[in-house]
Amino acid sequence: MENFVLIEDIENAKDGILKYNFEENIEGIDSDTPVKADLTIKNLGEFVEISGNVKTILNLECDICLKPFKYDMEFSIDEIFAKDALLEDYGQEIEIKDGQFVTDLNGADRIDIYDLLYQSVILNIPNKKVCGINCSRDNFQKEEDLTDPRLEVFKNIRLGENK
Repeated sequence: MENFVLIEDIENAKDGILKYNFEENIEGIDSDTPVKADLTIKNLGEFVEISGNVKTILNLECDICLKPFKYDMEFSIDEIFAKDALLEDYGQEIEIKDGQFVTDLNGADRIDIYDLLYQSVILNIPNKKVCGINCSRDNFQKEEDLTDPRLEVFKNIRLGENK
């Protein structure tokens, strides 16, 4: 399936609205299920808005105990694209909501949905990845297990002694 939406198709769509369903694995994202997205693509004159819902199940590693865990990810997407280079003299004004960015297409004839979803999933991975509410350092290896035996030779070194 082609993962691009042509600007021409958006402009020619009934009421300037296209529905787009995406369901496939995205390279670089470790997930058990394909990334699923139900998107609405709207022609807003000199801009295009893509909104909808994205979900998948990611394979992450806990930042505390380092054990792998599954993370159910579901989030909304709402992005705006400027068809031509962003200019101050656009005749049309558009309201940009909190957390929304405008991506400049620089006159490109298509929008890469695959790349948009890749970036959106990556940006929505939590900063602190924790496998569960009960995760603690007790689940982590004991400190003595982390000692590198090759460093034992340095335990008996004395610094600053004069003979």
